[in-house]
Amino acid sequence: MTTTSSRLDLVDALRGFAIVSIMLLHNIEHFDLYFTPPGDPAWLKELNQGIWDTMFALFGGKSYAIFALLFGLTFHLQFQSRAERGDDFRPRFAWRMLLLLGFGLVNSAFYHGDILSIYAVLGLALIPVARLRTRTVFLLACFLTLQPFAWIDAIAALGSAPGNLADPPSWAYFGRANEYLKHGSLLDVWIGNLTNGKQGVLLWSWESGRVLQIPALFMFGMLAGRVGLFAVNDANRIVWRRIFFGALLLLGPLLFLCSHLEAWIAADALRRPVDAICTPLLKLDIMLLLVTGFALVYRRAAGQRVLGMFRWLGRMSLTSYMMQSVVGTTLYYGFGFGLYERTGTVLALAIGIVLAVLQGTFSAWWLRHHKQGPLEALWHRLTWIGTARLPATRQAG
Repeated sequence: MTTTSSRLDLVDALRGFAIVSIMLLHNIEHFDLYFTPPGDPAWLKELNQGIWDTMFALFGGKSYAIFALLFGLTFHLQFQSRAERGDDFRPRFAWRMLLLLGFGLVNSAFYHGDILSIYAVLGLALIPVARLRTRTVFLLACFLTLQPFAWIDAIAALGSAPGNLADPPSWAYFGRANEYLKHGSLLDVWIGNLTNGKQGVLLWSWESGRVLQIPALFMFGMLAGRVGLFAVNDANRIVWRRIFFGALLLLGPLLFLCSHLEAWIAADALRRPVDAICTPLLKLDIMLLLVTGFALVYRRAAGQRVLGMFRWLGRMSLTSYMMQSVVGTTLYYGFGFGLYERTGTVLALAIGIVLAVLQGTFSAWWLRHHKQGPLEALWHRLTWIGTARLPATRQAG
C-alpha cells in the first residue's frame, strides 16, 4: 500500500462526491416534500422530468451506498490502528455508534430521511465480524446483498393471482408528513419527523432492502480496507478497471431485467419481492461504476486537481450532511421560506449546486484553520473520552 495520506485523500474526495450528489438529490426532492409547481410550460416540464430521471438514474440509491462503503472502510482503519497498539476498538466503536445515533436523531428532527441514525444501529453489525476471515465476511455480505427475506416472500408468492396489492405501509406515513412539512411550525416538523416520519423511513428502508444492503456495504468497505483497495497505485488501477468493466457488462442485463418486471409478472404479490431483489443489485452495480470510475480518474494528475476539490467536503462529511438538512429544510419547508411551492427540478438543482459550492468553500476555509470540522471534532473527542491521549484524527477517527 502507498502512504496513508494517498489512501485517505482518495477516500475523502469520494466521500465529498457522495455528499454533493446527496445534496443535489435532496434539493430536487425538496427534502422529501414532493411538489410540482403548477403552470410551467410544456418544455420546462419536459426538461424537469429529464433532469429528475437522469439524477436518480445516476445517484438515486448509489450515493448513500458509496457513503456506506466508506463507512465500513473507516471502521477498518480505526480497528486496525487500535489493533496495532494492542487495543480492541470494538467497545469504543459501540460507544461511537451511540454518539452517532444522537447526531442522527438531531438531524432527523429537521429531515426525516436522515441516514445517520440508521447507520448507527446497523453499524453494530461490524462488531461480530471484525475478526472473521475475509472469505467468511465476503460470503456473508454477498448473502445479505441477495436479500434473503425477499426470496422467501417471492417463493411464497409463486402462483399468486394477477392483481395489485395495497400501497406499501410506508406510503401512509409519508402522506401524513406532507401536511406538517408544508404548513407546520418548526416544532410541528420536529415532532412529526421524530414520530411519524421516522416510522415511515424505517418501514421504507425495510421495503426497499436497505436494512440488509447497508450492513453488506459496511462489510464490503471493511474488506476493501483490509486488502488496501483504496490505495492509489498501479496494482489497484488494474483491479479498479476489472471491477469497472465487469460492472459495465452486468449493467445491460440488470437494466433489462428490472425494466421488464411489470410486463413479465402480473401478480403484485410476486413482483414486489422480485423487484426488491433486482433493484438493489442494479443500484449496487451502478455504485461500483461510480466508485471505480472516480478512482481511475482520480489516479491521474488532472483528475486529482479536479476531483480533489471534493475532499474538503469529505473531511467534514458529518458537518456537511447535517448542515445541508438544516439549511435545505429551512429553504423548502413551510416553517421557512416555503420554496417547495415555487421551485421545479431545474431551479431546485441550481439551488443545490450553489449550496454545494458554498458548503465546499466553507469546508476548505474551515480546514485551513482547524484539523477537523466542528461536529467531527466533537464526535472525535466524545469517542475517546476517558483516554489520556486522543488518537490522530485522520487515521483513527
